Amino acid sequence: MKVEKICVMGLGYIGLPTASLLANRGYKVHGVDIVQKTVDTINAGKIHIVEPDLDTFVQSAVNSGNLKADIKPAEADIYIVAVPTPFKAHHVPNVDYIISATKSIAPYVKEGNIVILESTSPVGTTDLMEETLRQEGVDTSKIHFAHCPERVLPGKIMHELVHNDRIVGGTTKEATQETAAFYRTFVKGEVLETDARTAEMAKLTENSFRDVNIAFANELSMLSEKFGINVWELIELANRHPRVNILQPGCGVGGHCIAVDPWFIVDAAKGDAKLIKTAREVNDYKSEWVVEKVKNAALTFEKEHGKRAKIACMGLAFKPDIDDLRESPALYIAKRLMGEGLEILAVEPNIKSHPEFEVVEYRKALDEADIIVFLVSHKEFQDIEIDQDKVVMTFCKLNLRKQLEPVL
Repeated sequence: MKVEKICVMGLGYIGLPTASLLANRGYKVHGVDIVQKTVDTINAGKIHIVEPDLDTFVQSAVNSGNLKADIKPAEADIYIVAVPTPFKAHHVPNVDYIISATKSIAPYVKEGNIVILESTSPVGTTDLMEETLRQEGVDTSKIHFAHCPERVLPGKIMHELVHNDRIVGGTTKEATQETAAFYRTFVKGEVLETDARTAEMAKLTENSFRDVNIAFANELSMLSEKFGINVWELIELANRHPRVNILQPGCGVGGHCIAVDPWFIVDAAKGDAKLIKTAREVNDYKSEWVVEKVKNAALTFEKEHGKRAKIACMGLAFKPDIDDLRESPALYIAKRLMGEGLEILAVEPNIKSHPEFEVVEYRKALDEADIIVFLVSHKEFQDIEIDQDKVVMTFCKLNLRKQLEPVL
């Protein structure tokens, strides 16, 4: 199949890097986003998210004429759906964005097209897309449907889109082969072929594996605090065993994948995914545990000094050196503390503003705060000097001058 034009549905953290990469590889790319401001920003050759090298890719793609953004789809040879898949109340998966995107391409898809779902999704969602188009009156018998889950790390997306291995699973063998052939035109990693349901489960499995291992580290950190042990030293010593590799604890788990995807398995398993469910609960509880530790520190400060403490929440993103706040435990902690009536200085070097906080420059926060709570190990927070009269609480691994004993 000769591929000339690609329509990418969703121009967020996955869709825009994918669209710009493909455009720079010579494909004509029609990007679609429902937010007009996002469309206008991209058509001006600029970006609306923070990701290393993405600005260069987008500017080059737009200037070449190969990338154009719009709020409506267009005819193409391949449709790539890369929209959010959050969950509803009680951690029920929400595939509404996928269904909406699928319906919107119904007037444009035709015989021989490939429809690819890149969004992380519950098992069976690729089949659901085909059924949705069928219900919209589309003859899907000669359209190829496949799932190719994204596997990239924020901060390294442009590199990993090309160099990571990819899993491609079609609803038919022919769909798998056609889709895999397309990915091999720009992916240097190995393109692994399977069926759609296995591809969907593979992505959920990868993130659940990480979530379970992080839960072990987070639980270990809470036990270490109880036993009066420095968890960083403990993990470093334990990891000297040749077959042990414990991850680093934090203030919880966030992001669009690890904090969400395991719930897709739990929901579908109907009570049988016991370990995966427990890991999710441990990681969610870790944020509550941090909130209680900070509240207690604020109460102690008020008793000792006769005034309310100013608390600097150092970092709001879900991981270091990015602007992504999705499912961020650090953001959740800052909101909870503010909701408890505490005075918060919100610090996030990678964003300029937030609708619920005044974002404070980190040096100003260090100067004004009575209690400094490190939630994310951003590069700006490494190797900084802290006044000895400050109360310092570190819930992530940092290199601080005059390093104090961490809470974890």
